[in-house]
Amino acid sequence: MKTIGILGLGIIGGTWARRYAAAGVLAGTWNRTPQPSAPAWKDTPEAVAAAADIVQIVVADPPAVEGVLQRILPQLKPGKTVVQSSTIDPASSAKFAALVCSRGAGYVEAPFTGSKPAAEEGKIVFYLGGPAADLDAIEPVLQCVSETRFRIGTGEQASTLKLAMNLNIAAQMEALSESLIFARRAGIGDDTFFAALAKNVSYSGVTKLKEAKLRAADFAPQFSVKHMSKDMRLAAATAAGADYPILQTVRIRLAAAEERGMGDDDFSALIRLL
Repeated sequence: MKTIGILGLGIIGGTWARRYAAAGVLAGTWNRTPQPSAPAWKDTPEAVAAAADIVQIVVADPPAVEGVLQRILPQLKPGKTVVQSSTIDPASSAKFAALVCSRGAGYVEAPFTGSKPAAEEGKIVFYLGGPAADLDAIEPVLQCVSETRFRIGTGEQASTLKLAMNLNIAAQMEALSESLIFARRAGIGDDTFFAALAKNVSYSGVTKLKEAKLRAADFAPQFSVKHMSKDMRLAAATAAGADYPILQTVRIRLAAAEERGMGDDDFSALIRLL
């Protein structure tokens, strides 16, 4: 089994690090804000890249990914693979792949779906893009943290699919928030609303995941407003991104939530705008 290092110890990266450590494959971890208590902690990303066969990056956005890559580039060589799991745009994916491959290392685009509960249960779903040989090399390690791994095609296609999935999720969250408030204002209780929705064709995984948070007004982050907002900005900046009216609507709603200080809250906090 190859070893892996994690660069980025947020909600998901920190959970993955613990699962990799339990599986005996973790070679190192690093985070921009130091977390010395993290398993296999190292003081620099360069040290993680030197120690691990696979370097998995899970940070905030394309500039953060590029900053990490520039630091670890001298440590990359044939036999090493970068697994890029941050949500980025397809143009950045192509740029980063060229950068890594220029060192003779492999590059896999590996965005994922699944928030904190899925990460804790090892039920993450990866959308993988890259050469088949690189995908074959990393798959046994990714099994430690994931339930399903889709092979999408190119890295650009994998990053595009991730943005498409998040657009669907954000749109569903806004619709669920509006329909729930619509019912509440008519005096319909949450028990009745969610019981009826469970028997409706529109019932979804988003509803199942967020029902308890909406009922309790619990907006502790599983996936934050600021990260969903960033993803929708990236989607809107891609080719023809301005042509999608729902995308433009959820961008406005998420931006409004950030402006009202909800950036670190779970994106189900969109309901608070109503």
